[in-house]
Parts: sequence; C-alpha cells; structure tokens
Amino acid sequence: MKLLIPAVAALTLSAASISAFALTSSDMYGEPAAADAVPERTIVVTPQTKYINVTHGEIVNLNIGGKAVAWNFDGMAGQSFELSRITPDADHKVQVYVETNQPRDGGFGD
Repeated sequence: MKLLIPAVAALTLSAASISAFALTSSDMYGEPAAADAVPERTIVVTPQTKYINVTHGEIVNLNIGGKAVAWNFDGMAGQSFELSRITPDADHKVQVYVETNQPRDGGFGD
C-alpha cells in the first residue's frame, strides 16, 4: 500500500503535465488574421477547387462563396488539412497544403 500511493500521485502529475502541452486548433491550423493585417494574396475557392497551396506564415484572404476571411497560416508547417477545419463556409472538400517557409535556393542567396 505504501508504494501504491506514490505511484498514483506520480501518474496523476504526469497526466496533468501532458495536458498542459496539448496542441490547440491555432497551433495546428493558424488563426484568423488580425484586423490590421494585410493579406499577401487572395484565393478564390470555387465548387471546382480541390486543393489550395499556402506557405507557413502567409496571410491569405480566402474568398469562399462570396464570403471573405483573412487567415494567418502560422500553425504547423509541412502539413495538410481540410479547409472545413478553419471555416464553416467550405461547402465541399478542399485540401489545404501548408508548405514550409524555407528558401528554395538552399539559403545561400544564389
């Protein structure tokens, strides 16, 4: 019994610390851009759109069915997810591909 109480306490504390590091939706997908942010470009999502490509850290104005939302793609880079995860206006499956923001020339300024 003496060993059981410390073991239960250790498990409880470790479970609490794990939940403190859980990723939020913003961590994963980014968040709506600040009101004063200037989008770098506009992507018009039509019923024919199957996917969109963005770069990590890019602020994009998404025009979906005539409704616009500016989004800061500062979540996880190098991932893909369905557009419906960030906007309810997506009425069909559109995959978002978030490219890492790395120099294409290897960083040597060629």
